[in-house]
Amino acid sequence: IMTSATATEPPCPIAPLHNLPLPRPSHFSHLYKPNAAGKTIVLGIEGSANKCGVGVLAYDPQTSTYQTLSNPRKTYISPKGCGFLPKETSWHHQSHLVSIIRAALNEAYPNESHPQRHLSAIAFTLGPGMGGPLKTCAMAARSLSLLWKIPLIAVNHCIAHIEMGRVATSASDPVVLYVSGGNTQVIAYSDGRYRIFGETIDIAVGNCLDRFARVVGLSNDPSPGYNIELEARKHSKETPLKFVELPYVVKGMDVSFSGLLTHIEELTRRKDFVKDGQKQNEKQFTTADLCYSLQETIFAMLIEITERTMAHCGQNSVLIVGGVGCNLRLQHMMADMVSDRGGTLCAMDHRYCIDNGAMIAQAGMFGLQFGSEDMLVRMEDTECRQRFRTDQVEVVWRPKTRGKHA
Repeated sequence: IMTSATATEPPCPIAPLHNLPLPRPSHFSHLYKPNAAGKTIVLGIEGSANKCGVGVLAYDPQTSTYQTLSNPRKTYISPKGCGFLPKETSWHHQSHLVSIIRAALNEAYPNESHPQRHLSAIAFTLGPGMGGPLKTCAMAARSLSLLWKIPLIAVNHCIAHIEMGRVATSASDPVVLYVSGGNTQVIAYSDGRYRIFGETIDIAVGNCLDRFARVVGLSNDPSPGYNIELEARKHSKETPLKFVELPYVVKGMDVSFSGLLTHIEELTRRKDFVKDGQKQNEKQFTTADLCYSLQETIFAMLIEITERTMAHCGQNSVLIVGGVGCNLRLQHMMADMVSDRGGTLCAMDHRYCIDNGAMIAQAGMFGLQFGSEDMLVRMEDTECRQRFRTDQVEVVWRPKTRGKHA
């Protein structure tokens, strides 16, 4: 089962990001060349999990802006009650990647018979992620690089989420809450790298939500986390849901979700649990009650460690990225906390929170334009890395300033 989505936006200016001055393309003429119109165009390929996306991103030196020209993606949706496995997910990506690349190029250049001639480079997800899907997309990127004789850019998936968020929201130096199916991190920039101040010590927040959705029989279409959000939205002043107390596990700057998940799974086996239908007494609780309680508990945990990072770093803005980041309840809770501190919240919807090719192209664009040695790789150095931490990449496009937290 597949779903598709695309997203194009007006040009985003580079000035609000306060990056380092952009080197002239002639400085890296041995690496890449702008197209005939003087624009630098990068095609990004993302496939680290169940989303397979391709984005085409342009930099216009005349206006100093970045623009997403196309960003189609398809999602492998597993049957209800099942997660997505590497083998089936790889098959999905193999079946659709060529058509998605063609769709991205045709959308970016609808009247061109050879749109690839505009490209300056190809960016792909090096890691982290699931081995099979990563290798599928990396193989496609290598093939196109050789076929079209343009350079390869290896991108860290986490860095891509951050840079897409910074560009889309014009956030120069935020504390970043990165929440997805495979990652949960609170991040701040310092001295050339994105430093991880807090993270999950077991499973990611999205994995916790997905596994609970399977327990209570919620659909994976369009995503289990979104269907949990819909159940939780049944809470209102007129018809309040019951809050079921769950383990709240914050350990310093880190969080833990595995024990919480075990506890809430055990609750679904109690006789007081009503999976379908109405409650008959005050002791009983429904699927909606548990979805509401789960969201309130885990989001409060995330906001606590984010606020602690803000205080430690002396920052007043927060950027939420990753698939779970488009949850409106999380955004509202974070906005309340940030507002109380006199700060600003930078958030996005599903077009750029959820894995997509444009975010890979955006991070790849920065790596290309600033000549990143970590990212501009030789063909023999393109082996995918399932474990690839955010702080392993030198962020050469940002000033090496030390904040209060350095």
